[in-house]
Amino acid sequence: MKWLIINGDDFGASRGINRGIIQAHHDGILTSASLLVNRPASIEAAALARQHAGLSLGLHLELDAGDLDEGGVAAQCERQLAQFRELTGERPTHVDSHHDVHRDPHVLPHVLALAQRAGAPVRGHSGARHLGKFYGRWGGATRPEQIGVEGLLRMLDAEVREGVTELSCHPGYVEPGYRSSYLVERELELRTLCDPRVRQAIRDRGFRLMGFRDLLAGAPAATLTAEAT
Repeated sequence: MKWLIINGDDFGASRGINRGIIQAHHDGILTSASLLVNRPASIEAAALARQHAGLSLGLHLELDAGDLDEGGVAAQCERQLAQFRELTGERPTHVDSHHDVHRDPHVLPHVLALAQRAGAPVRGHSGARHLGKFYGRWGGATRPEQIGVEGLLRMLDAEVREGVTELSCHPGYVEPGYRSSYLVERELELRTLCDPRVRQAIRDRGFRLMGFRDLLAGAPAATLTAEAT
């Protein structure tokens, strides 16, 4: 069996991103989201997650590996986990990081230790293989073909294997004043994730959607595979 987790990163980054992630969950195929806890829209994001019990909610750590020594990384991880629990009243269903900084070898041991204490899987180090190719900006230019319906389906056909695959994405609405190199692409992603052709194509291929909460509960236990190397 092929299981898909569709995870929206940057939840809490802005009200427009919050709105897009909730729409992608309600009207589309998004099953999980990763919460930034230090942003002005973080409180709103946590409140929205409480209203959508089917949305698995993880911790999106915001760390700067270049400016933090090892003790600083550990302290930041602990502080942000505490903030997550304060905002949500729950433990995270998964842990990952802004710009995947947790993959830095100086940061990773602290993130793995934190996640072990929280009882949550870490992106790239769990039973879910991470697929990060659904991204619409390369070489400084927008690549809409990468995040359109056909591009997504080609990617799924080429990359999804037996077991569990996490597809990370960045849906949202662009707001005045929100600064990021990834803007219009968020709305393109949102339209794709909510396109009924995508949901039908997933059904036709026999893929099953799930969230990280289901991974923790062992729902597809018979088909879990380790992260591919």
